[in-house]
Amino acid sequence: MRHIAIIGSGPAGYYSAEAAQKKFGDEVAVDIIDRLPVPFGLIRSGVAPDHQSIKAVSLRYEKTNLGHNVRFLGNVTVGKDVTIAELQKLYDAVVLATGAPDDRLLEIPGSYLPGVVGSAAFVGWYNGHPDYRHLDPPLDARSVAIIGNGNVALDVARILAKTENEFTGSDIVGHALDRLKQSNVEKITFLGRRGPHQIAMTPKELGELGHLERARPVVDSQDFPDELDDALLEPGMRKSVTHLRNFQIITPEAQQKPIEIIFDFFAMPVEVQGDGKVEKLIVERTALDKYMRSHGTGERYALDCQMVISCIGYRTPPIEGVPYEHGRGRFANSDGRILPGLYCVGWARRGPSGTIGTNRPDSFAIIEVVAEDIGAGGRFEGRAGLDRLLQSRDVDVVTFRDWKKIEAAETTRARAGSPREKFTDIAEMIAARKS
Repeated sequence: MRHIAIIGSGPAGYYSAEAAQKKFGDEVAVDIIDRLPVPFGLIRSGVAPDHQSIKAVSLRYEKTNLGHNVRFLGNVTVGKDVTIAELQKLYDAVVLATGAPDDRLLEIPGSYLPGVVGSAAFVGWYNGHPDYRHLDPPLDARSVAIIGNGNVALDVARILAKTENEFTGSDIVGHALDRLKQSNVEKITFLGRRGPHQIAMTPKELGELGHLERARPVVDSQDFPDELDDALLEPGMRKSVTHLRNFQIITPEAQQKPIEIIFDFFAMPVEVQGDGKVEKLIVERTALDKYMRSHGTGERYALDCQMVISCIGYRTPPIEGVPYEHGRGRFANSDGRILPGLYCVGWARRGPSGTIGTNRPDSFAIIEVVAEDIGAGGRFEGRAGLDRLLQSRDVDVVTFRDWKKIEAAETTRARAGSPREKFTDIAEMIAARKS
């Protein structure tokens, strides 16, 4: 019997468990360990609450967990309740699938000012992540600057701009919806170092901006290259650029919408300024070299704003005793191997790149590496040893059956038109399991 521990219950973790089931059949026991009492990681707390079709992938993960040889152990913190070294003594393979939940730091002067918020914190706040339940974003701001030209930036802008009616069917948490209903935001500005042909926004998500009830996108026609150059783009990027070109057309109906979502291309934030809080963002114009890399031109201007949301990427938090690449924000590895018996997968392996689906082939590949290394297994005690260790430390483990009780309670307490109202406090989650 092979014993595999997977740290993290997001997409990379569950795809790795699925891969192990398919690779080894009944000759494997997989334990998925997570510090939260609830599973699914990014699907629960990262995917936008108004994108329920994407969240539905959790049904596939649930099917994996219902197999007899896969367990979920929630409310277990690696590094506190059990160490990596201890897990390595119990399992043939330990796979780190912790994702990249921390914000990449905005390293410019003034980034410490109140009103500067990282996207991990802001997204976690409106998605009900326990770590960010007490975040108090300054939604009395009339102007918000969003640094970044990717899908996370799009999610943030869309959430800020939507009406209460547009959240019907979503699982945005109540405390965030109540605050957003009182928002004063009138202008949202995307800042990107490069131009329309270099954005990382995908067509479907970008197209949603054109259908908001009270907000309209604004693009400067002078930022575009010759339209003939669009033909050189790959199809998905070409569709995104087409959306941007269409945003130049302002219909009379759009003109009446009170919120502007402005695309400010070739713009590099260099300093946040304000007296005790965010009041303006100093921006430098950029230009592209022949390799499409951006560089500052020296031309600067001030953007008045009262909140800055940094959507510039994520990083994996280090774990004591695990080699780490600080420059890349991921675990040091070679094709997923970190140390003998220790592996990483997904964003923890390659950094924050790709979609949810990208994690599936990555996870199947790492299980092939594991299979090559551990052979038939049988040298380690596995889950029996972990159970004994956690019991000796009085760790209150939350099982998948417990999670289903938490989920049922969230469904019961949902507001009209919403699939659930998430618990945002760990103690409340655990209490719901026992009810």
